[in-house]
Amino acid sequence: MALRPYWKGYLKLSLVTCPVQMMPATSESEKVRFHTLNRQTQNRVVSHYVDSVTGKEVKEEDEVKGYQRGSTNTLFSKTRSLRTLLSKAPRRSTSPHSRRAIA
Repeated sequence: MALRPYWKGYLKLSLVTCPVQMMPATSESEKVRFHTLNRQTQNRVVSHYVDSVTGKEVKEEDEVKGYQRGSTNTLFSKTRSLRTLLSKAPRRSTSPHSRRAIA
């Protein structure tokens, strides 16, 4: 897979303007991934979600994303609709040097 730049911009030095790209330093095949292991048995550890009140394990089909608004109001969303919401939401730059919102 071809490397894609994280950021593109221009570097301006006096009268000379040069295009600049920020590229990742490693590719996906070069990344190191660690597994969580049991120190005594050296077997892999499997993570499970547990209900904070009942202490029972939550089935994968019962897991949902949610956003708590106040102490009693929670908004639930399916992953697909959450991605759609986030892609349509306007993003604003937090840089003090930015003149306009990033769309």
